[in-house]
Amino acid sequence: MKNLFAFILGGISLFIATNAFAEVYELRTYTAVPGRLVEVVQRFNDHTRKYFDKYNIKSIGYWIPRDRPNTLIYIVAHPSKEEAAKNWAAFAADTGWQAVRTASMANGPIVEKTESIYMDPTSFSDLK
Repeated sequence: MKNLFAFILGGISLFIATNAFAEVYELRTYTAVPGRLVEVVQRFNDHTRKYFDKYNIKSIGYWIPRDRPNTLIYIVAHPSKEEAAKNWAAFAADTGWQAVRTASMANGPIVEKTESIYMDPTSFSDLK
């Protein structure tokens, strides 16, 4: 039992050490206002991704779940969680982005709820 505990503790230490300087991934879920998902997707396609690139928010992938059709899920990466905070602040402060966001909501809000989860890849993940 003592050896098992040491093995587990060693594995956790290795996981922390090997991920200390790795990118941090962010899973974001946008729930669109009913009937407005097309506008959310259009805003991402036409504008948002360009602003993400400008502010070092690296796009990994975007999905519309089959069992949650009013939802956009995507994953982005940042150099660190601290950089993520800076990236998002700069993105939100960009006057060009603010104009795009305002224009996309001319007929009211298009996003009902946003969720964000920061993640580190496991040692067996293809994303390291």
